[in-house]
Amino acid sequence: MAVTIRDVARQAGVSVATVSRVLNSSGPVSPTTRARVEAVAERLEYVPHGGARSLITRRTTNLGVILPDLYGEFFSQLIRGMDQAARPSGYHLLLSGSHADDAEVAAALRAMRGRVDGLILMSPDITPSELVKVVPTGLPVVLMNSDVGENRRFDALDVDNRGGAYAMVRHLMAVGHERIGLIGGPPTNHDARERWEGYRSALEDGGIEPVSSWELESD
Repeated sequence: MAVTIRDVARQAGVSVATVSRVLNSSGPVSPTTRARVEAVAERLEYVPHGGARSLITRRTTNLGVILPDLYGEFFSQLIRGMDQAARPSGYHLLLSGSHADDAEVAAALRAMRGRVDGLILMSPDITPSELVKVVPTGLPVVLMNSDVGENRRFDALDVDNRGGAYAMVRHLMAVGHERIGLIGGPPTNHDARERWEGYRSALEDGGIEPVSSWELESD
């Protein structure tokens, strides 16, 4: 039978409220009492129930992460970096892959509601209007590589896709190339659109006429 907070309180000779304050660091407790409660909890191998704790503290110590996919070197490194940053502060990640589907993003958000203290969302295919619809208000959110449009409701971390594509094309031109094509993502993808804009802008500034048949769509 699982050890309960009442078992810890009884063996430590304190109230349930005192045990709760010790384990949640939520109130004043004398050093002697704190040490006794912690010793009993460790001896009994007591593990607080996460759901019950979150009801009391209104904190889950979880961060939701929704990415287009969870496979591949790029996403695994991204997840690793987030995890390394979150753990020292006592947070863990809840992960979900949206597979570039607005409905999947909405479903993942519903599943995480009430279970996370904040959200990191990378969804380059979702539109600004859809973002406003699916992301719950009151939840701290950071968007990555997502099209926020004119909306300033969300904090956002973005990559200079236009500048990067522009610089690459201009470099090719500088070393003498003129027949320059592009293999990009689908036009619904925010990153792909910005890279195409940078590519086209560089060609225009360099006086090169773009050739549509040299612009290929990939995933």
